[in-house]
Amino acid sequence: MSNARLPSFKFLIGFEAAARLGSYSRAAEELCVSQSAVSHQIAQLELQLGQPLFRRKGRGVELTVAGMLLHDSVGKSLEQIRHGLSRIETYLDDGLVTLVCPAPIASGWLQPRVEQLRQAHPALCPIISIDESARFVDELDVDIAITREPLRQEGVVDMPFLTDELIAVGPAGLPEGADMELLCLEEDLTSDRIGPFIREHFGGLRKAAIYDDPRLVLDAAVRGRGMALVSRLLADEALRTGQLKELPTYPRFALGTVWIARAEGPLRLPLVQDVFDSLLLMAQDNPKT
Repeated sequence: MSNARLPSFKFLIGFEAAARLGSYSRAAEELCVSQSAVSHQIAQLELQLGQPLFRRKGRGVELTVAGMLLHDSVGKSLEQIRHGLSRIETYLDDGLVTLVCPAPIASGWLQPRVEQLRQAHPALCPIISIDESARFVDELDVDIAITREPLRQEGVVDMPFLTDELIAVGPAGLPEGADMELLCLEEDLTSDRIGPFIREHFGGLRKAAIYDDPRLVLDAAVRGRGMALVSRLLADEALRTGQLKELPTYPRFALGTVWIARAEGPLRLPLVQDVFDSLLLMAQDNPKT
C-alpha cells in the first residue's frame, strides 16, 4: 500500500466535502461544480481504491467503514493545508514584522516601546514571539531576533543591542534600610554562575517565594511581597514608572550583552530595516547603569 498511486487531489476534495456535508448536491454547491461532477469524482476515487466509500441514506449519503477511515486522514490533511495557506495569507501583509525575543525582555523592555514603534511606523503590525526555538532568521518566520547570545548564523548580521544585569528591587515606598524577604527565580538559585552570588550577598535573607518565571518574581515585588532579584531589562518599565526602585545597598550581577539580529543584505520589506533601526535608536536611549 505504501507504493500505491495517490488519488487526484480534485477527487479527494470532492470526497471530503461530500463526507463532511453528507450530500453530493451540497458538496457540489460548496465547490461551485455540478452534482454530476462530484458524483464522477467519487466514482473515480472508488474505482481507484477498489471499494465503495459511500452508501445511500435517504436523500443523502453516509460513509462506509472504508470511507470513514479515508475521511479521517483526508480531513486532517486538508485542514493542515488550509492552515498553511492561511499562514501564507497572513504574511502577505506588508505591515507585518516578526520579532522573536526572550520573554523577560519582551515583557519588561520591548512591550512598553511597541506603541512608540507604531507611532514611528504607522503601517507596522508587529508579531512578537517569545518562542526562542524560532530563532532562525529567514524570509518567512523571523525578521528580527533579540537574543542573549549572538546567533552566528550564515547570512545573518548580529549586533550588540543592550546590556543587562541582575539587580535588587523593592516597592517604591520602601524605607531605606528596611528588612524585606527575598523573591527570586529558581533557575538563578540553582545556576552555577548566579547561585554563588546570591548565596554570598543574599544568603542571610529569608525567602518569601521562589518562582520558575521571572515575570512572576517581578509581579510579586510590584505587589509588595518582598525584595526581588530581577533582570534590569525585565524591571525597566516598573523602574521608569516608579512602581519599583532599585535598592543600591545591594550589589548587581552582570548578565552580559543582549544581541539583535537580522538577515544580511536587502530585507524582505523596507519596514523590517526601519523597525530594526528604530530599535537600535531606542537601545541608545536606554538608561545606563
